[in-house]
Amino acid sequence: MNAAALLDLCRAHGLKLATAESCTGGMVGAWLTEVPGSSDVFDRGFITYSNTAKQDMLGVTTASLEAFGAVSEKVAAEMASGALARSGADIAVSITGIAGPGGSEHKPEGRVCFGLAYGDTIYVETQDFGALGRDKVREAAAKRALELLTQGAEAISAEA
Repeated sequence: MNAAALLDLCRAHGLKLATAESCTGGMVGAWLTEVPGSSDVFDRGFITYSNTAKQDMLGVTTASLEAFGAVSEKVAAEMASGALARSGADIAVSITGIAGPGGSEHKPEGRVCFGLAYGDTIYVETQDFGALGRDKVREAAAKRALELLTQGAEAISAEA
């Protein structure tokens, strides 16, 4: 689903969105706000590239960053729940990953962790997009984030 369709779905159910982006640097928020009228659905976006920003803006814990690293499902969960708690949104998505170049044996280039928070639900996943190059990893991550937001919106609307 594209950004316009996601916004229409949310609008139909009175839902608001928030994003917490690291490696995508605000790409999801940019895609959402390219659509005229998006302000009635997109509440805010947090661009938390540094660990300090993740802590200050989203409440990610030092313990999680030290134990798991910024590119982890634990931090993605804390980012998503922090964005939900610090916004007027009903659904929040988070993205943290290694767009490249670089990476390590344990966290290779193209690994991206996602979080999705709505209500009492926090969902996390890791995608290994591979060493596609920085631009393609970021784009793939942003697309996946839109898909996750759509899944959250569909789940909420099905419960209503």
